[in-house]
Amino acid sequence: MTGVLIGLDVGTTSAKAVATTPSGAVLGVGREPLTWTRSRAGTEIDARHLLAASMVAISGALEASAASNVAALGVASMGEASVLLDSSGQPLAPVIAWHDTRDDRQLEELGDEFGQKEFMAETGLPFRQQWSVTKHRWQSEHDPRVGATVTRLGVAEWVVRALGGDEVCEQSLASRTGWLKLHERRWWDEVVAWSGLPMSALPDLVEAGTPAGCVTRSDAPSALIGATLTVAGHDHQAAAVGADATQLGTVLDSCGTAEALVRTINPGLDRHAVVQLAAAGITAGWHAEPGRWCLLGGTQGGLALQRVLAMLGLSAKDIACLDSSPSTGSNVSVGGVDEGFLEIRGIGDGASPSDVWHAALRAVTGSSERINAAMTAVAGPHTRFVVTGGWAASEALIAAKQAVFGSLELSRAPEAGARGAARFAAIASGVQDRTGSDARDAHNSQGGDPE
Repeated sequence: MTGVLIGLDVGTTSAKAVATTPSGAVLGVGREPLTWTRSRAGTEIDARHLLAASMVAISGALEASAASNVAALGVASMGEASVLLDSSGQPLAPVIAWHDTRDDRQLEELGDEFGQKEFMAETGLPFRQQWSVTKHRWQSEHDPRVGATVTRLGVAEWVVRALGGDEVCEQSLASRTGWLKLHERRWWDEVVAWSGLPMSALPDLVEAGTPAGCVTRSDAPSALIGATLTVAGHDHQAAAVGADATQLGTVLDSCGTAEALVRTINPGLDRHAVVQLAAAGITAGWHAEPGRWCLLGGTQGGLALQRVLAMLGLSAKDIACLDSSPSTGSNVSVGGVDEGFLEIRGIGDGASPSDVWHAALRAVTGSSERINAAMTAVAGPHTRFVVTGGWAASEALIAAKQAVFGSLELSRAPEAGARGAARFAAIASGVQDRTGSDARDAHNSQGGDPE
């Protein structure tokens, strides 16, 4: 083996890295939490902290795997958040969190200027506070430093650039900005100008797995120097790749703090269908998997379950006991899963913590059921349902999902997002082709010279 592959997933709460063999076997895992700060404006983080946490996670994976040589590094990340660089390639403003809602006025102005329905039809995005376009408009109006922006990158693209790689924009991350025309796969010039960003600040569009230079950063781990770099796309879609859940008709249910349903489809839904999905809170965008689109709908199911546990004075170690405790048959119900608060009703005499827990499981499953139904209305019924993520450890939650979705598969792939990023690293380095086959074997079988 000429070198291990590293996959890095820079999410909202932590940076996760895995070291894998070319066949995808995980050799080591590293993780480093991210610390966001609250300012008067909202939730922010320094881009340098994102890079530092990424380096710690990568170093952890290298140490755990005892790897001395890395062939390639693929980087996936959260979408929407922007890293703005000056002429020397240094960050010049804080990175605003994707879930920050400071841009309410800018969102209203966007609707006034271009129309809510037109925005959804062109971008495939619901009309809400999340996307890069209104965040950048806010920064342009409130932070004079932003006027010096020379390059705008997503988080994964920033990490690649900071390690010595090329400045590129991967298509699934571009689809989360609000600047990309979905059907034409090109920048929406008028909206880019409206946001205050120069068109020249947006790099060329590439597919995940496209080589983007190599690691040259002097303070990078020695095993990483010279490794091929690639941007592996949006974290949820990289997770679908890592969980082997990108076949047409397959739904990945990623049960984390923010639960996400990810469905891979062929490109080409008409504008009416795209608006129908966006109105239901579902994004349609270009997939990290080349040649495909991705439907993605999120819920706050994992966060709701965390809140229920905290309200009960319990923690994750108590889930197995709650799962196995019988319900008393009370009329407890839980509402407000996706409204940012919870309402627990029907607590009468004899109601138990288990009643509340099972009611919460039904509620969060109901949220994902509504998203899946909206996807089904446009893309047809799913043929495969794959569940992954930390909350999949709850046997009662899996039972609730089986009652709604029928047969499902549990993916035990560790750190699916980072594992998917490692697969794109394999593609970028030439170890695998786009189908997942060993590119060296394919080359040799066609009469090429062996390595």
